[in-house]
Amino acid sequence: MSAINQINSSEPILVIAGPTASGKSSIAMDIAEKCESVIINADSMQVYSDLRILTARPSLSNMANKPHALYGVIDGGIRCNVSLWLKYAKKEVEKARMEGRLPILVGGTGLYLNAARYGISEIPKVSEQIHNKAVSLHKEIGGHSFKNLLSSFDEDLASRLAEGDSQRLIRAMGVFWQTGKPLSKWQAQPLTGAISGDFINIAHLPPRQNVYESIYQRVLEMFEKGVVDEVRLLLERNLDKSLPVMKALGVRHIASYLDSSREINAVISNIVQDTRNYAKRQFTWFNNNFISEIVSTEKYSKRIVSEIFSKIPR
Repeated sequence: MSAINQINSSEPILVIAGPTASGKSSIAMDIAEKCESVIINADSMQVYSDLRILTARPSLSNMANKPHALYGVIDGGIRCNVSLWLKYAKKEVEKARMEGRLPILVGGTGLYLNAARYGISEIPKVSEQIHNKAVSLHKEIGGHSFKNLLSSFDEDLASRLAEGDSQRLIRAMGVFWQTGKPLSKWQAQPLTGAISGDFINIAHLPPRQNVYESIYQRVLEMFEKGVVDEVRLLLERNLDKSLPVMKALGVRHIASYLDSSREINAVISNIVQDTRNYAKRQFTWFNNNFISEIVSTEKYSKRIVSEIFSKIPR
């Protein structure tokens, strides 16, 4: 089941990664029961304050029971990115160490987790004016033509992006307009800013059917907990539709339901399917791009927790 390397360090960082609804939070909570620790969010959507239910943040009781950080700390009107998250995460790791606690990074955003371990390429910030110009052009000419235009000066990056990936296409265009240099060139520069310490990376990749069943149950629970009202409040803010929070899984479908153009059962079915598709992409990414000290391919169990805990230096 597992491939395990012996870990020894005075400053370990435990990372629990995997697809959505795989049981990562349960593992983190069980580890936190065994040692003084802080559970630090590494999910790109759970950082936003607006969508506690839709993004399946840890329960209020769990967050009150054990120290958590970076959950719901950024307003939906702000564009969080890997650079901003890494800045916050480094501070939380330093704080945890000052308090004698084990930092536990938990999430399914692989780019965030790899940035913590290896660092990121320093890319200049794009002004709001230039960003808005790129957004307007994308709306005007559409994803296909926009990607073709991007390809004319950044063929390498454009070839790796889908026409529907408007967020990354717009960002790439903005970086080029801001700096005169293709984003792919900035990304090729040496990585900096990694969090210091010895990483114990856990890839929790249980059987896909178990994850898919968990997704279905989770979506049903979201509706029972009032996710429709949560999304309604978000929509009433009239935020820029290009903001990451507006593209969270489920927002579009619930918005259509609130417009009385969709049946609730169809909305639930669509959110379940979209989330399963997302989990499938996460499985692929973690299998191909994430170096792990422990790989768990079983359904969550106490045995997995014991195996992980045995590798934490004490």
